[in-house]
Amino acid sequence: MRTIWKGALTFGLVNVPVKVYSATEDHDVSLHQVHEKDGGRIRYQRTCEVCGETVAFADIDKAYVDEGQTVVLTKDDLAALPAEKSREIDVVEFVPSDQVDLLTLDKPYYLEPDSKSPKAYVLLRKTLEQTDRTAIVRFTLRQKTRLAALRVRGKVLVLQTLLWADEVREAEFPALDEDVRISKKELELSASLVESYSADFDAEEFVDEYQKELRTLIDAKIEAGDTFDVSETFGEKESNAQSGEVIDLMEALRASVAKSKEQRAQNAG
Repeated sequence: MRTIWKGALTFGLVNVPVKVYSATEDHDVSLHQVHEKDGGRIRYQRTCEVCGETVAFADIDKAYVDEGQTVVLTKDDLAALPAEKSREIDVVEFVPSDQVDLLTLDKPYYLEPDSKSPKAYVLLRKTLEQTDRTAIVRFTLRQKTRLAALRVRGKVLVLQTLLWADEVREAEFPALDEDVRISKKELELSASLVESYSADFDAEEFVDEYQKELRTLIDAKIEAGDTFDVSETFGEKESNAQSGEVIDLMEALRASVAKSKEQRAQNAG
């Protein structure tokens, strides 16, 4: 696994240096868009609606529209914000674990001890286990302030980002307010049905059948020779001098990652 962030977990006067890793990964088969007729690669162009020019990713800024006015936020503007300069995961409070609404749980990360002695890390882990508490923490990652739940999974501390309260919609459905009568017999039969399906959950028993079948389909097409040569269908991009910069989605993502790494390295220094 690759470290995506380094900092310190702090609560009171205790400082626990940690490395942060993404705890999950996408197993979906990566697909590209192509022209149905000849298999040619479809690429994205970022075009300015004012001048019509194709814009290089490095020349793109962000903006916010407010009451008919566009407010442009440059890279320097965003870099000047203080949030990303903080390298600490601050414990705000320790709450009963059952008070953390599962609906608010978002992306999980593993925390690895990043010091010669993992004593402080183990101390916090054991404390959370014995008290059945979850630490609510605040930290910044990729220029965003985030709220997260810090909990224990086996021997590792897991940091799971939380949705902010205003990001969770209320379930306002008229049918929920109707007076529905359920008989005792219906409840008994329903409970009996639940019992017949009861088991201990094991995630390893479940497989993404769609991705499995998709991979089988791809392999079958390869074996049957039903393919195009990549060098012929994807082709070479023309130089910027000829047609401007053509950027596909993956290149844009790579550029974003490289820029983010550079910015984080500067902030850390």
